[in-house]
Amino acid sequence: MKIARALISVFDKKGIAAFARALERQGVDIISTGGTAKLLKKEKIPAREISSFTAFPEVLEGRVKTLHPRVHGGLLYKRGNPKHEAEARECGFEPIDLVVVNLYPFEQTIAKPNVTLVEAIENIDIGGPSMIRSAAKNYESVTVVVEPADYERVLENMRDNDGETTLKLREYLAIKAFIKCSDYDRAIGNFLNKEQTTDASWRESASSRGALRGFRSTL
Repeated sequence: MKIARALISVFDKKGIAAFARALERQGVDIISTGGTAKLLKKEKIPAREISSFTAFPEVLEGRVKTLHPRVHGGLLYKRGNPKHEAEARECGFEPIDLVVVNLYPFEQTIAKPNVTLVEAIENIDIGGPSMIRSAAKNYESVTVVVEPADYERVLENMRDNDGETTLKLREYLAIKAFIKCSDYDRAIGNFLNKEQTTDASWRESASSRGALRGFRSTL
C-alpha cells in the first residue's frame, strides 16, 4: 500500500525537514504537532496541525494532542478487513500510513545534575510511545520510524517500490520501535524506583506477601 499520509511528531528534529520535504515531493499528506509543525511551516513544507486532523485542540500544555481515536483508529484498523474498513468509514478514521516519532529526552534529563522529580516527570512521553506502539502493532500496513538514522532507509525503500515500503522493512522498524519503548519505560521505572520518597509501607507489605520480591534488583 502506497504511503499517502504521515504523522510526524519529533523532539529530536535533526534531519526532519529534509525527510518531510522528500515525503511531500512524493505526494504524502503530512500531519504534525507542536514544535515540529512550526519547523515544517518555517521551512515552507505543507503540514496540517494535528488539531485540524482530530478536530480537537491540543490541551493541558500539550499533554493531550495525539491521544485521540482518529489518530489511533487511523493507525490500528486492519487494511482490507471488511469489518475494520466499515467501522473506520463509520467513525471517520483516515488511514495513517507512516508515523515518525522520537520521544521526550527522559534519560538525558535525569542525567543532568540536580534534576528535580517534577522536571523528570514532565519529560515522560505519553503520546509518543502510544503512537509508536499502535503503528508497530499494525506493521503489516503501517511504517514506524523512531530514529533519524532510518529516514534515508525509508526514502530509498519508497523510491524502489513506487511509494510503498516493504513488509520486511516495516517489520524491522516495528521491532526496533518496541525495543525503543521497552528501554524508555525501563529507564523511567528505574528512576522512579530509586527516587521514591513517599511512605514505602505498601512496598514492605506487598514484599512480605512475595508480590515485590526482588523488585529493585530486577528493574
